[in-house]
This record gives sequence, C-alpha cells and structure tokens, in this order.
Amino acid sequence: MLLSEFTKHLETLTEVNFQKHDGTEVPKHFHITEVGQITKKFIDCGGTIRNENVISMQLWESIDFWHRLEPAKLISIIKLSQEKLGIEDHEIEIEYQSDTIGKYGVEFENGIFVLTTKKTDCLASDQCGIPTAKIKKNLSELGQKVESCCSPGGGCC
Repeated sequence: MLLSEFTKHLETLTEVNFQKHDGTEVPKHFHITEVGQITKKFIDCGGTIRNENVISMQLWESIDFWHRLEPAKLISIIKLSQEKLGIEDHEIEIEYQSDTIGKYGVEFENGIFVLTTKKTDCLASDQCGIPTAKIKKNLSELGQKVESCCSPGGGCC
C-alpha cells in the first residue's frame, strides 16, 4: 500500500487498529516510534543494479496500556515527515517485533490495517538457472522401466 492510500484510509477512521496476517491483533496501546523513507541501492545475483524505496513505520508496544494513537495524530506525524524529511509516496513497510524485528507489508480490510507477510526472492532467476518449479518427468513415458524399491522383496528395507 502506498503512503497516500494509507493516509486516505486514516481519514475515514475514528481509531487506528492493526492486526497480523494470522488474525492476532496488535495491542491498541501501540506507538508509532518512527516514520522514514529507506532507500536501498543494491546489486542482485545477476549483476543488475537496483534501487528500492519504501516508507518505514515502526510499531512498538510498551507498558503504557492507556495510550491510543488517534488517526489525526498519525496523519500529522506523516505530514511532518513529508515536510521535514521529503518523504515521497512509496510502498509502506511496517516494522513490528516478532522473534526479531519483523518487516511486513500492509493492506486495509474492514477498517483494520493488516500486516502482510513478506518473502525473500531471487530477482535474477532468469540468469541464475534456477527453475521456477521442479520439472517432473514420468519415467515410464521415457521408455524406462520403473520399479519400486519399497515393494516386498524390493531390497530397500
């Protein structure tokens, strides 16, 4: 979700709620401890130089159980970051504590921001020679005799 989309959703809400992709709610007393733009310049395994920009927001929970971040306050934090840091309209990445700092995408469903899973991937799979799916071959179609080694008397046990 782009920052502009996130802000438009905030404008329709009376309270800000997040939940993880598995349905677990982020406690309502969370804080947004930082908003920033992260620029990553890197080279993939195929030798292509790439640039990636994301808007990073960190969710944090503390022992302050009475804290509630209002949508208007979060909008003002976002506007301040745009003004002071020159933050642009990029995809949002949410940092939230799991076993380590987890990085999540975000979607909006039924008035709730849902933290979505992110996965690693090879960006140059066409150059690495790694097939996208394992190729299955039927040996009997190739004219080869197929014997099961685990059949009675097959010698595998």
